[in-house]
Amino acid sequence: MSALAALLSKPVSGRRAGLRSQLLLALVCAAYAVGAGIGWGSTGVALFMGDFGLSLAALIAAVSCFVYARRSDSRLRPAWLLFSLSSAMAAGGNAVWGWYEVVLSRPVPSPSLADLFFLCFAPPAIVGLLVLAKRPVNRAGWVCLALDAWLIGGSLLTLSWSLALAHTAHMANAEGESVARAALSLAYPLLDIVLVSMVLALHFRRISVNRSAVNTAIAGLALTVLCDALFTSPLLRSAYRSGQLLDAGWFAGSLLLAYAPWGVRRGLDNAVRTGRAVRGASRPITGSLAALTPYLAAAVCTLGILYSVVDGRRPDRVVIVTGCAVVLALVVRQAIMLLDNITLTQELAQKENHFRSLVQGSSDVIMIAESTGVLRYVSPAAAGVYGRAAEDLVGTELPSIIHPDDLGPVFHEVRRFLAAPPREVPSTRIECRFRSGTGAWLHVESTVNRHQGGLLLNSRDVSERVRLQEQLRHNAEHDPLTDLPNRALFTARVAQALGGRRSGDQGTAVLFIDLDGFKAVNDSVGHQAGDELLVQAARRLQESVRAWDTAARLGGDEFAALIVGDGTRDQAAREYQVHEIAERLRLTLSQPYRVNGQEVRVAASIGVAFAEPAITPKDLMRNADLAMYRAKAGGKDRVELYAPQMQAEVVRRSELAARLRTAVRDGEFALLHQPVVHLASGTVAAVAAQARWRSSQGILFTPAEFLRVAGDSDRAAELGSWMLEEAVEQAADRARAGHPVSVSVRVSAGRLLDRALPRGSVEALLTRHGLPSGALMIEVADHDPRVSFDDLEQRLVALRRLGVRIALDGFGNGYAAVNALRRLPVDVLKLDRNLVDGVVESARLHKITSGLLRIACDLGMQSVADGVDGPEQARALRAMGCTHGQGAAFSGPVDEYRLRRALARGRFPVAGGGPAARPVLAGGWIPLQGRSHDETPVPPT
Repeated sequence: MSALAALLSKPVSGRRAGLRSQLLLALVCAAYAVGAGIGWGSTGVALFMGDFGLSLAALIAAVSCFVYARRSDSRLRPAWLLFSLSSAMAAGGNAVWGWYEVVLSRPVPSPSLADLFFLCFAPPAIVGLLVLAKRPVNRAGWVCLALDAWLIGGSLLTLSWSLALAHTAHMANAEGESVARAALSLAYPLLDIVLVSMVLALHFRRISVNRSAVNTAIAGLALTVLCDALFTSPLLRSAYRSGQLLDAGWFAGSLLLAYAPWGVRRGLDNAVRTGRAVRGASRPITGSLAALTPYLAAAVCTLGILYSVVDGRRPDRVVIVTGCAVVLALVVRQAIMLLDNITLTQELAQKENHFRSLVQGSSDVIMIAESTGVLRYVSPAAAGVYGRAAEDLVGTELPSIIHPDDLGPVFHEVRRFLAAPPREVPSTRIECRFRSGTGAWLHVESTVNRHQGGLLLNSRDVSERVRLQEQLRHNAEHDPLTDLPNRALFTARVAQALGGRRSGDQGTAVLFIDLDGFKAVNDSVGHQAGDELLVQAARRLQESVRAWDTAARLGGDEFAALIVGDGTRDQAAREYQVHEIAERLRLTLSQPYRVNGQEVRVAASIGVAFAEPAITPKDLMRNADLAMYRAKAGGKDRVELYAPQMQAEVVRRSELAARLRTAVRDGEFALLHQPVVHLASGTVAAVAAQARWRSSQGILFTPAEFLRVAGDSDRAAELGSWMLEEAVEQAADRARAGHPVSVSVRVSAGRLLDRALPRGSVEALLTRHGLPSGALMIEVADHDPRVSFDDLEQRLVALRRLGVRIALDGFGNGYAAVNALRRLPVDVLKLDRNLVDGVVESARLHKITSGLLRIACDLGMQSVADGVDGPEQARALRAMGCTHGQGAAFSGPVDEYRLRRALARGRFPVAGGGPAARPVLAGGWIPLQGRSHDETPVPPT
């Protein structure tokens, strides 16, 4: 038995294993039936198999149900324990029966202990069936359950009494049997009737949990009850002997009950998956049979009474009383059902009103469409959402109100939804455009469900959400200030231009544009004005490119333009065309801007890169960026085409810039001084500070090399501060050592106006090192047209009030020289070395230089010639009236030790002598010029 229980409890997966166990069960039952049919070959074997065989089968069922109940933790556990007890009673009764017939070899007395076991078989089974029943939700349900059981039981009792039980009772009375034997004769069929009533009543009320196991258990009990009914009939009971064919039914019923809890464990999952649709289809039939059960029972009761009447017998009082009780129960049940239906109808009406209010008051539009697509219901919310009355929409076809461009995706999604299993895809969501009452298209989001062969749509207007999404997408792809495409969208446009059918078009070009001098605009007129300038520049850029090209702002003062190729095969003509576009952009962006009532100027440096086969958007944009930086390094305000060698130069400059970042901090810079010599006497009037960078690799860089790398960045500002600090400190040390000579420091105009150089910083520097203010001269360099003369004039006037003298560096090389002389408080003019180089050889240059020196003399200014490399140049310049010279004819830039030796010597030899001039550079007070500095600015030409 334990081995069989273990076999039944062994989890076997798959339909094949389930069929194998069922086949084994059928073979065992069939073998027993065949043996019983042939009488088992002998009377002794027949008696043994008819008694102890049935006892063993019932014992197996008891053990199987008990083991399953111990392992199960569901609420059905008590039912299987009761079935185990019921089977144990059957096993005990058959064992007692076998004890008498097989062991003692005598007939079983009546009544006996076996009758007690058999009578105790039905009550546990009945209670177990009650546990398996679906519990009613209210008191009326319990009453209806009891009435249904009585209707079935009473009907069966009426029919059984009419057919057999009345005859059995009369025979027992006529033969004078004892009361116990007569009661026993009636107890078996009555208990079977109760059990059958419960089986039938609960068959349609069983719970859905472990449905296969419950069905198998009910089938086993039903087979057992059927055999009991045949056994109690007068015709069979008198001729019954153990081991006959009737025992095969009891044997099969016990094995079915033993198989029930374990067979479901093998086939439950497959049954749930494969039989879901079949069960769904059988539920209406099952519900109809459950509803007809009371009426069928009443019909059976009526047949029992009619049978007695047709047979010519007077109906028995038991039949009449039972029939009346059945009719009364039927009436009571109908009254309960009527009241229950009235209550359900009221609840249904209340819920219908509730849901109608929800539908009509909902802000969402609820529509029901037939399978043909015709709308047959539209909620009143359509008037507020679509601007169309619900009555106008009813009867229209759903595709007629959907945007034509959205019909394809909508139909595709609806087909996919209808083709999917309802349990896996209960609903779907579609978003499309609906036509409103005004003719406009509204963005509508709809949740679609199946509804009686059609569709149920719950729709809402999401136009505002779509608008916000589009706005967010636009904001994510466009610059918030200028509304031009940003870097991400521009990169996507470049990738689109390089892909597809344009992948081989080498006429596509990318332009990188940087506004030169924009930082000075921000510093001088403020960031708000700078933003306005960017907006105007973006507008100019947008208007200058073609409609199919793309203009973008990459960030700060950097812009870009994508010039899409037109398939031209002449590459030279295409390059010329793009270069013309770039030049036009440069001129347009370099025009004066009117910002806050002021006229400001910026220039544009543009780099151009053309598409090449298999080039990536990243590489193309990098090439344009390199070309733009080459344009800035080449003097700005120009257009530069990308060339492959630019990449190597960028690598070199990057390495140089990386080393330059730490050069000042690591002390790699040295300050040299070049003497400024009085041309008449040869004395050293001043020294000019010059920086040199000796890198860790031993390479000596001149200012032109590393300042070009530094540019206008923070490194240039850091280097300028270091140079000014070092020059003042060394000049103070020389003065304390007995060499009081002034020092000149070259500072760009942009650096003078930089906020990183506060107005009081020069005064604080002089005070900290104890250097007289007259010993410092600032050489204003880089006459940038973008620098405001007003601000520069105010800054220089403030420095001059401190006693700092001002020199105009590079005089004679720049369009702003005359304007600078007219506007700025200049003490010394420093001639550009390009004038000095050809002053001897070129008569024209000689006259120009002579005229400039005469202007300086007329204005009462001292003059310094830069780049005096030969004595003939010194003689020519002195003859023209130049007062001082600086260059290789006297001395190159020297370190501090050689400089002090030169100062100790006092003078340099000068060819030819002449009258002494005022040694302005050597110190002394320079009176401020009395001219006005308030003239109207003259635009540069």
